[in-house]
Amino acid sequence: MDLWSKKVQGIITQVALILFSSYGDTRGEVCHSPLVSNLLPSSFRSSSQLSGIHGPGFAKLNRREGAGGWSPLSSDRYQWLEVDLGARTQITAVATQGRYGSSDWLTAYLLMFSDTGHNWKQYRQEDSIGAFPGNSNADSVVQHKLQHRVISRYVRLIPLDWNPNGRIGLRLETYGCPYNSDVVSFDGRSSLLFRLSPRPRQMTRESISLTFKTLRNSGILLHAEGQSEHGLTLELEKGKLLLLLRKGRSSSPDSQHLVSLGSLLDDQHWHHVAVEHHNTHLNLTVDKSTLWVQIPARFTHWEHDQMSVGAEQGLGSRRSVGSHRNFHGCLENLVYNGVNLIDLAKQTDQRVSVKGNVTFSCTEPVSVAMTFTSPKSFLCLPGVAEPSSTGVTVGLQFRTWNKEALLLTFDLPKQAGSIWLYLGKGRLHLQIHKAGRAPLELDVGSALSDGQWHSVELISRRGHLMIAVDDDEGAAAHASPSFLITAGSQLFFGGCPADESRQECKNPFKAFQGCMRLLTVDNKPVDLIMVQQRLMGNYSHLQIDMCGIIDRCSPSHCEHGGSCSQSWSTFHCNCSSTGYSGATCHSSIYEQSCEAYKHKGNTSGYYYIDVDGSGPIRPQLIYCNMTEDKTWMVIQHNNTELTRVRPTPGKNQHSAHFEYSSEEEQLVAIISQSEHCEQELTYHCRKSRLLNSPDGLPLSWWVGGPGVGQVQTHWGGAPPGSQQCACGPQENCVDPKHHCNCDADRPEWANDSGLLTHKETLPVRSLVLGDVQRPGSESAYRVGHLLCHGDKNVWNAAFFDKETSYLHFPTFHGELSADISFLFKTTSSSGVFLENLGIKDFIRIELSSSTEVLFSFDVGNGPLEVRVTAGFPLDDNRWHRIRAERNVKEASLRLDELPAATQEAPADGHIHLQLNSQLFIGGTASRQKGFRGCIRSLQLNGVTLDLEERAKITPGVQAGCPGHCSSYGSLCQNRGRCVERPNSFSCDCGPSAYAGAFCDREVSASFKSGTSVSYTFKDPALNKLNRSSGGTLPSSIYSDTTLRAEKISLSFRTSQSPALLLYVGSYHKEYLAVLLSKHDKLEVRYRLDSSKDAEVLRSKVRNLANGQLHAVTISRLADAASVQIDQNSKEDFNLSSDVEFNAIRSLVLGRVQDSNDLDSELSRLAPLGFTGCLSAVLFNSISPLKAALLHPDTSPVAVTGPLVQSMCGSSSANPHAAETTHHLSGQSGSVGTGQPLVNAVRSDSALIGGVIAVVIFVTVSASAIMARVLYRRKGTCQSQEVKTVKPEDSAERAFGRQTSSQNGPSENQKEYFI
Repeated sequence: MDLWSKKVQGIITQVALILFSSYGDTRGEVCHSPLVSNLLPSSFRSSSQLSGIHGPGFAKLNRREGAGGWSPLSSDRYQWLEVDLGARTQITAVATQGRYGSSDWLTAYLLMFSDTGHNWKQYRQEDSIGAFPGNSNADSVVQHKLQHRVISRYVRLIPLDWNPNGRIGLRLETYGCPYNSDVVSFDGRSSLLFRLSPRPRQMTRESISLTFKTLRNSGILLHAEGQSEHGLTLELEKGKLLLLLRKGRSSSPDSQHLVSLGSLLDDQHWHHVAVEHHNTHLNLTVDKSTLWVQIPARFTHWEHDQMSVGAEQGLGSRRSVGSHRNFHGCLENLVYNGVNLIDLAKQTDQRVSVKGNVTFSCTEPVSVAMTFTSPKSFLCLPGVAEPSSTGVTVGLQFRTWNKEALLLTFDLPKQAGSIWLYLGKGRLHLQIHKAGRAPLELDVGSALSDGQWHSVELISRRGHLMIAVDDDEGAAAHASPSFLITAGSQLFFGGCPADESRQECKNPFKAFQGCMRLLTVDNKPVDLIMVQQRLMGNYSHLQIDMCGIIDRCSPSHCEHGGSCSQSWSTFHCNCSSTGYSGATCHSSIYEQSCEAYKHKGNTSGYYYIDVDGSGPIRPQLIYCNMTEDKTWMVIQHNNTELTRVRPTPGKNQHSAHFEYSSEEEQLVAIISQSEHCEQELTYHCRKSRLLNSPDGLPLSWWVGGPGVGQVQTHWGGAPPGSQQCACGPQENCVDPKHHCNCDADRPEWANDSGLLTHKETLPVRSLVLGDVQRPGSESAYRVGHLLCHGDKNVWNAAFFDKETSYLHFPTFHGELSADISFLFKTTSSSGVFLENLGIKDFIRIELSSSTEVLFSFDVGNGPLEVRVTAGFPLDDNRWHRIRAERNVKEASLRLDELPAATQEAPADGHIHLQLNSQLFIGGTASRQKGFRGCIRSLQLNGVTLDLEERAKITPGVQAGCPGHCSSYGSLCQNRGRCVERPNSFSCDCGPSAYAGAFCDREVSASFKSGTSVSYTFKDPALNKLNRSSGGTLPSSIYSDTTLRAEKISLSFRTSQSPALLLYVGSYHKEYLAVLLSKHDKLEVRYRLDSSKDAEVLRSKVRNLANGQLHAVTISRLADAASVQIDQNSKEDFNLSSDVEFNAIRSLVLGRVQDSNDLDSELSRLAPLGFTGCLSAVLFNSISPLKAALLHPDTSPVAVTGPLVQSMCGSSSANPHAAETTHHLSGQSGSVGTGQPLVNAVRSDSALIGGVIAVVIFVTVSASAIMARVLYRRKGTCQSQEVKTVKPEDSAERAFGRQTSSQNGPSENQKEYFI
């Protein structure tokens, strides 16, 4: 009979055992028998007893013998009651009762377990809760079902609190069932070698499970190998479990895959380990933590035929990483693919080889440790009655997380001085102060606060002093004091008594919190059990016979890659370089879309976008093109240039694959949350067919959509599945027989271009072109950037018009981390924004008054509140933003840009937020204290709730919420007007001399001496009539426009003087002129009476032709005029002539072409024109320079001579310098403040192609087009009409007309980025 048949019964038993151990809580009713009621009195022990009839043997539930229960001699927190269950037993519940007929009962207690009666382990719920609630009277029974089962022989209960009107009194019962297991013990030199049978084919997974306990922090648990040279090793290294997968004999990184889980596993308590292999991944479990691990393909095939347990022997392989020592400890229930290997070894099966002393029981060394639980903890031991003439020797072992702590202090005899042995910055320090002598200091070791056990020895002999750390593996420091160091009458470990009047112990350092063991004084071990029984020494706030250290960083609560560090009582997350913030690195520091950045006042540039906020998708750098109309997210890929297809021998098709700068998860999220996405797809052809016929198989196709994508047979501009190009639905193809221009198969150049706009087919992932090999065929293709605009999350809103109205959603699941953010506006002074309830837990955010927001919750530790009070009203019907976060460490609340308010969580309290009701938005379950107003962009843990869809089907709630200009209107600068939209707003820059999304981008141009910009004024009524008549009115019809006031603003930069900057003429030979005199001063000339000479307003500001940028503001109201230049004081003037500027005709910048109406002095200046830079020119509400540069076809403006748009209006010291580069270091700096990374360095082929394209483009373009290209160096991406290649005879001419992606970074920008 083979191994598998022989062990069927064992397999069934072990599977049942594993299932039960995994789901002990759900099967608790099967394992719930009383365990204490039938025990003999000898099975009970206690710290003390009040009398014989109050002994521990009477502490059985519902019994009335003796005094009706156990009571100790004194009621304090150092008492305990212990029960020996006789053998290791599964324990699932515990119940307590007070002492019968008395006022004695417990109100809180700790529960301890042990296999040996020593080395106790505290039971904790949720990994942090240690205290159990007790009784409220002497008779009622309070039972607690354990959240996870315990297997133990000894149970100890420690009172924490009791009835203040009585004393400690207790009866108890534990519930569970018998436990059987197979155990093997290794002594550090022994091992087992198993020859494994092949895995049955019907098994779809492989598994290894075991339980172990040890006092050694390193050692090999098992190692398996097979003929394929695939190896698996489970090993302890510094108390952590390492899983190492190895392929072959090499130790190179490519041949190994290492995973780590667990911590502090060398505590001589049982720890469960399981490995489940599922083809491409495995699950590694240590105790209650499970890690899902993706396996590289080279490690997925397991065919183990040998397994060494306890060591790595007999396999001829290299040793694994970490320690090379064998395992020293016990293993239990080692099961490999359902086979109980320990049971196999016990039966001396021939396939098992035994090396060394292997026993099938667990022999455990007795090691008594003590835990210093608080800053008040100390242990005082007696020193020596008479000073020794030879010195003193003190030894101990400790483990702690604290970098600063006192280990030992004592006075020298006769108060001659003091000695302190302490930790400082993780190093061991010795400091000796002796009267009349200089202090003596030694230090040794490093990183001693790592939670590992470290040994310390202090040895003083005449003429020699030494402190040593970690024996042979550590280091030592020596000194030769001139005096003998001996101990006084007392030794203090960890700290000093709280009584400050005591002179024998002074601690200038922090008290020790951690564990100590193996204390020796003069080479004699200290019996800590005698200390516990108060038979020796004195102590306070100690837990003796246990080490209660816990690892708060395993598993780590730091999210998104934050690094965890800890002290005894808390942990800290380092979130630097993660892109996240908060106590647990939960909340993203970046916005979720370009739209969100725009509405914080940011302009076009590169930004980090975190599409799911606090979710798992990492932030990535994306270009945001913020135009006046839309905000585009530009997702780039590796080839956006027009690419010529050249025939390849042996291949009938040409294929291209596109790699995007964003990861797959981010791509999918961006497309999903955007209102619109598009991608340009262009094909230029000459005798190269594209789709050929919709009735047959297409010659070409592309792949698009999420994941690997799907084959698409339509082209840009046509609907999916149509197998057509854009000209097909429009019925304007060059050949009506075909649905694509290229399918006409003509020898002239043609093209099929258009936008792909169906989001479910985006992005384009690959392209296959099929008709590229025929003689004479030529073609080129281009796939533009993926462009998306409109964030559905930002403007998703609902209006609650009644206090009783609300929206409800499924229960919010934020057990360990919960972040909530939204915007609101209201005219009410109070109301609940959000509420979710549990049985006892809840979470709520509300407007508690017109100036205060309250965030309250309860996770089982009692209600906690975080408040933020604003110094301004919140019921002002303007948008305000709330961000609330609750995690295991703290809760925080932030309102708008005010500092966040925080509330720390209890160090050892409940941590899971357990909710079960519906989530109420805008109200409460009781329909009281509801909210009236708007809530927008509500996100919970990075997921946006669709308020609008739910509002559409909910009475009393309206979808959407208009009225954004009251909050965001201030973003529109330089006289720009805020325009309301149903969802969002925009800035109308019509009245402004500036452009851009917020009217904040100056419009500048470089002028030469022959440049002239002439703007012709028309009457507004005639303008309207002219538009309604299709622009057919003769230009000679103008009204007699009369001005009594003007306001002129402009900026200039020049080295020319004299120079004419601006001239406004009239039909009545009146004029206004702004010029630079030959003395480099500004002059404003008014001639408002044609019969008189011009009045000259001369500014006193000097040196204006210095090549620097100067801003000028000129104002006139009737006869009062003023001039202000830069930051200089305003200069006031009075006009003595007429106050009306009659029949103004035109405004001229630069050279005045018609000088007939000018006086003699101005006639001499007019031909000189202006050489330099003009920027942001505004005459009342007219922006002539902006009209000439941006709207030349729709404005009454004429341009003669060279006019080049540029960034010369920038206020930088050097107008010719490149734009400032915002360097990216990690993900911090200017990124976190919302500043765009305007010149992020890139090096892909698209950029290089962009440079080439620009060179060709500039070569063949007209000067006006060249001006626009140069303008794009400003850093914004302007919309540009997609140009196509007309049928021509030259492929080079066709390729020379490449165009940049609409709304994407221009080719000129790309050149700058390189």
